[in-house]
Amino acid sequence: MRGAGCAECVWVIGGGGFRCVGHGVFSAYRSEKQISLSDLHEGITFMAIPDYQSLMLPILKLAAHGEFSVPMAAVEIANSHGLSDAEAEEMLPSGKQRLLHNRIHWAKFYLTKAGLLESPKRGRFTVTEMGKQLLNKPPAVLNTKYLLTLPAFKEFYGKSEAAQPSHDGSAIEPPAATPEEIISDAEKAFNAALRDDLLSRILQNSPQFFEQLIVELLVAMGYGGSRLNAAEQLGKSGDGGVDGVINEDALGLDRVYVQARRYAPGSSVGRPEVQAFTGSLVGLGATKGVFVTTSSFSAQASDFASRVPQRIILIDGKRLTELMVTYNVGVRSNRVVEFKRLDEDFFTEE
Repeated sequence: MRGAGCAECVWVIGGGGFRCVGHGVFSAYRSEKQISLSDLHEGITFMAIPDYQSLMLPILKLAAHGEFSVPMAAVEIANSHGLSDAEAEEMLPSGKQRLLHNRIHWAKFYLTKAGLLESPKRGRFTVTEMGKQLLNKPPAVLNTKYLLTLPAFKEFYGKSEAAQPSHDGSAIEPPAATPEEIISDAEKAFNAALRDDLLSRILQNSPQFFEQLIVELLVAMGYGGSRLNAAEQLGKSGDGGVDGVINEDALGLDRVYVQARRYAPGSSVGRPEVQAFTGSLVGLGATKGVFVTTSSFSAQASDFASRVPQRIILIDGKRLTELMVTYNVGVRSNRVVEFKRLDEDFFTEE
């Protein structure tokens, strides 16, 4: 392999292999990504999606070549930064927008507020004369801190609470994440703490409470018809190795058998218990079962459940609390914040 001893070589990695730029190809490749030789010593690493501030200069340079939309810019950025298809298609936690598109949008938005970009028509942006002048002598780093040296952006950003001085009088460092990412991260943190509290409270209550919780959750998810019907079915006798049976729909056209185990953290449900539950389903002529636990399932138990012909869903403590939050079981809204977006259709003149 030529050039292997040169620490300054630039290596390109792709779907089928990698090569050293300037020293020839030694393996086939498809989508290319640049890495340094030191990366090869530590294992192959792919470039992460740049944050919105790192995208400011590339977006400005791109806009100097004509009019672009965010999707058009995303294609160019993905190619120039060597992003994989999976990275280019990665969604925000909300699932409503691609992460790359969101970061390009905010880079474009801030550059526009700084007077470096303009929107000649709906959904398009291009560089301004001021932007061209900056590109003639670009700064070492183009980010929010640099934009704050421009009067137009300083006036805009100064109206934001995020720009207000901290308690010690110093200016708050502009965040690297977009507003949507900050909101998503905060939501994740809140929900993680909430799920932990839910699990603790479940374990503090009685087995009967746990049984009722499962009834409430299944009904909230659309199973069992009414709470009364579900409660009558679930937890009747436990005959045949199951804790109960619940209608899959309001008419009772199909049934789901339920097994519940309230275990403390660290005590996982093993394959023998899942296997016994499966055997009970076979004996009852059933094809669908749900095994719920407050702890976790061993790898062997999960593997076994995935291989049997019966449809068996395993719900561990983490998944249980996630479903409780999703279907508002044992939780309630504390504060609802509504975010509004510009309605482009309202401003479209026929």
